[in-house]
Amino acid sequence: MIELTPVHKVGLGVLGLLLISSAGTALLMKAKPGSDFSELSSRIRAWWVMAGVFFGAIFAGRIASLVLLALMSFWALKEYLTLLKTRRADHRALVWAFLSIPIQYYWAGSLWYGMFIIFIPVYMSLWLPMRLVLAGEAKGFLASAAEIQWGVMAFVFGLSHLGYLIGMPAVGSLNANGQSLLLFLVFITEMSDVFQFVWGKTLGKHKIIPTVSPNKTWEGLVGGITSVGICGVFLRFLTPFSAVESFIVAASIAIVGFFGGATMSAIKRDFGVKDFGSIIPGHGGMLDRVDSLCYAAPVFFHYVYYVHY
Repeated sequence: MIELTPVHKVGLGVLGLLLISSAGTALLMKAKPGSDFSELSSRIRAWWVMAGVFFGAIFAGRIASLVLLALMSFWALKEYLTLLKTRRADHRALVWAFLSIPIQYYWAGSLWYGMFIIFIPVYMSLWLPMRLVLAGEAKGFLASAAEIQWGVMAFVFGLSHLGYLIGMPAVGSLNANGQSLLLFLVFITEMSDVFQFVWGKTLGKHKIIPTVSPNKTWEGLVGGITSVGICGVFLRFLTPFSAVESFIVAASIAIVGFFGGATMSAIKRDFGVKDFGSIIPGHGGMLDRVDSLCYAAPVFFHYVYYVHY
């Protein structure tokens, strides 16, 4: 009898969810031929592609996973920087912003914690303004320095915690490792977004921040936190957590992820755009899909690192 690894179990579970979703959409389209389910259908097709790429990289090994995560950081940063009103004087600093991606993921891949944790918050935060100063243009300097550095922090430093996490060794009596912890984090974060959307649509009445994200409600948030907390208990086999700890950690991911999504919504409203891009049909841009992870990844990583390693 073949014994499935935790990664294979989650992969089969995701496959089952996608099959059920696709079958359910097909039944809805057949039962209500006059209704428009094109957006729902495109979202599910996109989930098939995203899940296939993600698990393909996971099964291909750590290097393939690091490359995929680095590309996610690159595309998220690109979508963000495209919205900025940059000056000609910013161009070389922007090149350095993109060059920080392979360097940061090298530190993550080599598990050099010291450089990983200070390269962007310390060295890049000093170098990027210096590079802007060398361009010799003072007007708009502060805005450019702040906007570029914030983008590098959120979309390179924040997401790179996924790259470091995947290389961490086994820990705990359940033999959880970086790969299984990454799956736990990503699955809980994405399911939190789904549950908050579903609960918000079905029961949502009281808006949390209507001027920033009018679709986010207290009912959706509480329902999402509770639902992913329960999911966390069932996915405990991916982690070194106890059942209670799994619930608390999963609920915390949902809360932090909510603020990540809300922050990105504020940025989109500031720039007057609906989505950051259109690379993912039905979902928008890369940043629309990883907005919660930008906040959840560092918080989850440092909790695991300091409590369980």
